[in-house]
Amino acid sequence: MMRRSSCAGSPNIGVFAVANERLSFVAHDAVDEFVNDIERILDVEVIRTTVADSFVVGSLMAMNSNGAIVSGLAGERELELISSKIPVALLEDKLNAAGNNILVNDKGAIVNPEVDKKTLKQIEDVLGVECVKGTIADIVTVGSVCRATNKGAAIYVDATEEDIKLVKDVLKVDNVVRTTVNHGVRFVSPGIVANSKGAVVGDLSTPIEMGKIEDALDLLD
Repeated sequence: MMRRSSCAGSPNIGVFAVANERLSFVAHDAVDEFVNDIERILDVEVIRTTVADSFVVGSLMAMNSNGAIVSGLAGERELELISSKIPVALLEDKLNAAGNNILVNDKGAIVNPEVDKKTLKQIEDVLGVECVKGTIADIVTVGSVCRATNKGAAIYVDATEEDIKLVKDVLKVDNVVRTTVNHGVRFVSPGIVANSKGAVVGDLSTPIEMGKIEDALDLLD
């Protein structure tokens, strides 16, 4: 299933939400319509929260079905709420916008190559998957240029064949499709919230973009 939506009037819905196969953490001030779209299309439990007193939870949090990595700036009450739903660890590294710096599904993760060795091991332990340092189209914020599920990935339009092979090999998916979102935006992750059951995309996305994302995430059946 797929649906267009917006959050706080913005088509950059992936900035405000993150999802796995059973949960989604969404900006605390998100309107009910957006929350309902996430809940229904992705078939998940939705939890409203902030991270570091910010509503950009999708940028500050990376998550799969095993665990979550959250910005080191997150507060105690925020961590208490998140950890009541899923194992969580703080990303204390200077690159603490976890959602932008970690591309992950339930099978593997690609991480900003500037993350240090100790942090990489911490990410690997909490997410329960192999973590590999890498870039996509020479961009280090890999979580911002690709949105992956357990079935496929929508990737930055300038991704090379080597980039696509990296995503296929590390995340163990067959479908990786180059696309834009929200009428030509090249950084696709902020425009998509998805899991293997469905995708919610920014409301400026064109039918052609939606078709490519649907193909990328293998939502055609």
